[in-house]
Amino acid sequence: MKCNYITIEREYGSGGTKIARRLAQECQIACYGPEILEAVSKKNNVPVESIQHYEESVSGSFLYTLFVMSQVRSGDADMLTKEGHIFLDEQQEIQRMAANGPAIFLGHCASEALKKRSGVVKVFIRGDNETKKKRIMEDYGIAEKNVESTQKWFDNKRSKYYYANTTRRWTDLKNYDIILDSSRLGIDGCVRILKGLFENKAQ
Repeated sequence: MKCNYITIEREYGSGGTKIARRLAQECQIACYGPEILEAVSKKNNVPVESIQHYEESVSGSFLYTLFVMSQVRSGDADMLTKEGHIFLDEQQEIQRMAANGPAIFLGHCASEALKKRSGVVKVFIRGDNETKKKRIMEDYGIAEKNVESTQKWFDNKRSKYYYANTTRRWTDLKNYDIILDSSRLGIDGCVRILKGLFENKAQ
C-alpha cells in the first residue's frame, strides 16, 4: 500500500510532536497539528484558547458521543453542541488539508476524518514513564513535582476527546496500524521507521 497520510496519536511526553515535525521535514511534506486549531479559529472567529477549552470540556458520556456522531453523519449541524460544532469543523479542516497532498496529522481524531481516504497509516506513539518524565521537564520546562499531574491531565484530555468523538478507547491498540515505543527506538529511530512508509511507493 502506498502511504499518503500518517495520523499520529501520542502519549504526552512521548516525543510524538517532535517525531512528526522531523518526519515532515525529512520527507518534505506538510505536518498539521496546532495548524488545525488555527484554521478552525479563523473560520469561526473564535480564539484558539476557547477551542482548546471546548476540547477539554467535551463530555465523555456514551450518550453524548452517540448524539454527536449521529448529527455529524446526518449533516444536521444545527443540532450540535458547541463542542460538536468544533469537532465537525476540525474534521472538515483535516479533510481540506488532506486534499493538498501527502501529510502528517497530529491528534484531533484525524484518522476518523480520513477514514474514507486510501493510504492512511494510523500510528500510536508511547514511551516509558522515566523517559517521558525527563522529556517533559526538558522540553516543556515542567517542574519535577508537577510532571505526573501534567502528564495525567494531557493524556486524560486526549483520551476523553478521542472517545467522545469515536466511541473507541484511545489506548486500544486495535485502533492503530503501528505502535512505536519512542523510549526504546528514540526519536531518530521512530522517524526512520515512519519515513520508510513514504519511501515505499512501489507497494
